[in-house]
Amino acid sequence: MKSFFLFAALLYCLTCLSQKSPAAPKSGSLARPKLVVGIVIDQMRWDYLYRYYDRYQQGGFRRLLNEGFSCENTYINYLPAVTAIGHSTIYTGSVPAIHGITGNDFIVEATGKTMYCTEDSTANTVGSSSTAGKMSPKNLLSNTITDELRLATNFRSKVIGVALKDRGSILPAGHSANAAYWFDDPSGNWITSTYYMNALPAWLNAFNAQKLPAKYLKQDWAPLYDTSTYVQSSPDDNPYEGKFTGTKSATLPVQTSTMFANNYSIIRTTPSGNTLTTDMAKAIIVNEKLGKSSTTDFLAVSYSSPDYIGHRFGINALETEDSYLRLDRDLASLFTFLDAQTGKGNYTVFLTADHGAAHNPNFLIDHKIPAGYWRSSDLLREVNASLEQTFKFKNLVLSFSNYQVHLNNSLIAREKLPEDEIRKELLRLLMGRPGISFVVDNDKAGGAGIPEQIRMKIQNGYNSKRSGAITIILDPAYYSGPTASATGTSHGSWNAYDTHIPLVWMGWGVKHGTTNRRVYMTDIAATLAAILHIQEPNGSIGEPVYEVIK
Repeated sequence: MKSFFLFAALLYCLTCLSQKSPAAPKSGSLARPKLVVGIVIDQMRWDYLYRYYDRYQQGGFRRLLNEGFSCENTYINYLPAVTAIGHSTIYTGSVPAIHGITGNDFIVEATGKTMYCTEDSTANTVGSSSTAGKMSPKNLLSNTITDELRLATNFRSKVIGVALKDRGSILPAGHSANAAYWFDDPSGNWITSTYYMNALPAWLNAFNAQKLPAKYLKQDWAPLYDTSTYVQSSPDDNPYEGKFTGTKSATLPVQTSTMFANNYSIIRTTPSGNTLTTDMAKAIIVNEKLGKSSTTDFLAVSYSSPDYIGHRFGINALETEDSYLRLDRDLASLFTFLDAQTGKGNYTVFLTADHGAAHNPNFLIDHKIPAGYWRSSDLLREVNASLEQTFKFKNLVLSFSNYQVHLNNSLIAREKLPEDEIRKELLRLLMGRPGISFVVDNDKAGGAGIPEQIRMKIQNGYNSKRSGAITIILDPAYYSGPTASATGTSHGSWNAYDTHIPLVWMGWGVKHGTTNRRVYMTDIAATLAAILHIQEPNGSIGEPVYEVIK
């Protein structure tokens, strides 16, 4: 009996111990990288990873592929595929239906007013006398992974964005960023807005004082190698490329040294724009001491020049190939710098793109591949004339921007016109036109008889306050263009050439390998959240790419 009571007492004590509050965690910080560097290449098709692979150095794109993890089938899952939406989606893990950035410019449907994605009349320029700084992230309705990092560390983490384009810097940096910097054409300076600060930091004034844009432009743009070695490109002198104003042909070399007297905008459309961005990224890391504190910092870098170069010259241009070979060198320089400054293995990098690009339609036609231009301005006039005959009012359609039909909602409401009937008539007028595959009423897209992937992209891209009433899906290899002699390229469609993007990870917390499983742009922020052990952004619909995470 005594043994029984001793056993019962021991069992009672063990039970009490098991019910005590858990011990406090041991001191020490949560394991995270010192620095995250997000790299977005503006207008990089996925196949550029391999199109020029044989000519890349070991330290740039090759290093990412050979040391990191590549998500080979990463797709954009909304429409249209343009810069502002891409940057917003990468960092929010969300889509235009939720985060509200429905184009580089979008129409506020209630008023008909056109809104630039980052415009903010309440902000002023810091660092220049121009108006290029009247910008902020206020039009972005959800937060970003960079905001969540700030929240997770009680705002001790530093977050900074940098890009030649304001939207490529502001939208990734998020609402609570310490800074976002972009390029000012008239002054050649890196600037910001009063949303972030009232004066540039002393180090940036000193950086601007170096006049690096002038230095680079004075060097002209000549090809890195003999032009006969650019076998992935068309002959340099061809009708598919757009020449710079004041030049005789769209060929290299370009005498940029004579083209920037009172404006440095030309640097955007040269590889030197990427080099300048790399210089600025390094300066931010050093002077803001990113990666040097006990909390994880984040630098969001967007390389804007590939988009300017692609729009002017196209995919098959020698200029495009040369720009990627030079960008490869810039990336190698950045990674070597990070190794020395932050320590190899102490930082996490991801590289992706905001969208791809189509081949020039005339180039395809000349190679017996179906393609063409959709002359939206001509059709807009014709459609409005037809609607006027039926409904007795002019200009019932404001725009076909972003491949959507934007109705004159103010007029329709004021005159109490039958919107449903106007929509039905528009569907009838547009369907079957040359170059158009489908016309979809966005309010009824869920039941549209179109391929599932296209239907999903329409629904994800539709925000009733900032999107048109109807989406126009063009035939493959068609895009909106003014004339049959149009040069260069564009983007914005559902097709793989615009929506199949690179996504490569490297560094802390990342495995080496590849996956061919289809993932989406919206999965990037969720994967970062998992690596960093923080909450995903508040509008995120993505899922972590678990194969990436070590």
